[in-house]
Amino acid sequence: MLPFRTMFTHTPILPDRPAETPETLFYEGVALMTAGSAPQAEQCFRRACNLKPEFGEAHLNLGLLLEQRGLPDEAEKSYRQALRYGASHPEVYLNLGGLALAQEQLDKAREIFTRGLHTHPESAALWSNMGVLYACEKKEAQAESCYRTALRQAPGNTHARFNLAYVLLRQGRYAEGFEYLEARDWYAGFRHVLSDEMGVPRWQGEALSGRSVLITCEAGHGDMIQFCRYASNLKAAGATRVDILCHPGLRRLLESLADADAIHALGEDTGDKTWDFWCPALSLPHFCGTTLENLPNAIPYLHATAEDRARWLPRLPAGCPRIGLVWHGNRSFENDRHRSLPHVSSLFPLWSVSGAQFVSLQKGSGEDELASLPDTCPLIALGADLQDFADTAGVLANLDLLITVDTGVAHLAGAMGIPCWVLLPDYKTDWRWLTNREDSPWYPQNLRLFRQPAPNRWSETISQVAGELEKFVRNSGTAGI
Repeated sequence: MLPFRTMFTHTPILPDRPAETPETLFYEGVALMTAGSAPQAEQCFRRACNLKPEFGEAHLNLGLLLEQRGLPDEAEKSYRQALRYGASHPEVYLNLGGLALAQEQLDKAREIFTRGLHTHPESAALWSNMGVLYACEKKEAQAESCYRTALRQAPGNTHARFNLAYVLLRQGRYAEGFEYLEARDWYAGFRHVLSDEMGVPRWQGEALSGRSVLITCEAGHGDMIQFCRYASNLKAAGATRVDILCHPGLRRLLESLADADAIHALGEDTGDKTWDFWCPALSLPHFCGTTLENLPNAIPYLHATAEDRARWLPRLPAGCPRIGLVWHGNRSFENDRHRSLPHVSSLFPLWSVSGAQFVSLQKGSGEDELASLPDTCPLIALGADLQDFADTAGVLANLDLLITVDTGVAHLAGAMGIPCWVLLPDYKTDWRWLTNREDSPWYPQNLRLFRQPAPNRWSETISQVAGELEKFVRNSGTAGI
């Protein structure tokens, strides 16, 4: 769920003009920007603005480049200059309001989008961005109304369709929500290779009897772990062969999926292998007709091998409940600042739970924070030794409970049937956890959700978890789920 920003691509100036005028520099900048040559495009727009300070459209595009370069204050100045000099195009309000929204200045974004819609009520993009604002405020009815207004004006607007999917899916309105999720384009690379080059059609619900299907990955590891379960649906529909193309770190793990015939890692040579269809993982719920009532939730469907489980057991303490911890997700994720804990020290209330031994599965981002913990902290760090998700599964199979933020390891524990408590942010909670639920229909019985009461208030959530962990440990690691 992201606000849309764009560049301005034309001016009312006629094309027959000498070189090095503000207008020729503008068009050169647009061409360079379109080609991905951002530094050179920025130079063109700066020179155009120097030659013609009132050139609002050049200020607008310069602002977008500055925002993309991580200079929000300078970007806002350029956007304001564009407005000052009369460039009252929808793009100005889209970009300026989108910048405010990205900085979580919601009131400021509302004022900008409102001004833009007063001037350009026909702009589907502005209606969609206003919907994103409402969704960030958890005003889902207003958000849905904005998205549907946008789609009445421009039925094919992919941003409005994708953003509407987010709201519908959070509400459990899966039939319509997964249909609108088809507006995403994350799998464009697979379409080019599989459909355009290899001639394999994308599966869109056709009969599968006697056919073979390749499920391709998209987005993050957690998405693949959650939706690889649909291999069973494809087999039940008559597919004779179901292969999976996944991230390299998932290959060994997904070999435990019963209804997958072969697992291929990205970048691996599959030889002359071909398929009757291919389908991106997040499209499977739509084309399999998923609703809240029929979603496939037979748990477990992923497993650790006996060898991996035995290999990690000697590294773990004996005679006490073993609690796994993960407190950071991938920093590149759009909402990571909210979904990840500020620091491992946020978990300090858990250390006071007597009788528990903690195991860190944190790998990469946040792993270095362990150095700040006192030597007396009851925690064993294993993250640095985990080579792939099969290793992580081997550790999880030996734990009594995992406590984690919303990241791929939560889905792994869920898919394995390991008791798991997921800490969810209040701001832009991911759609897959639905609204106002403490459980997940995707992982019944073994997943429990702990939600922030408000943004940036993890301490209350952690205190609640600590209280529940006391009960869990007191009951020998069997209560509280």
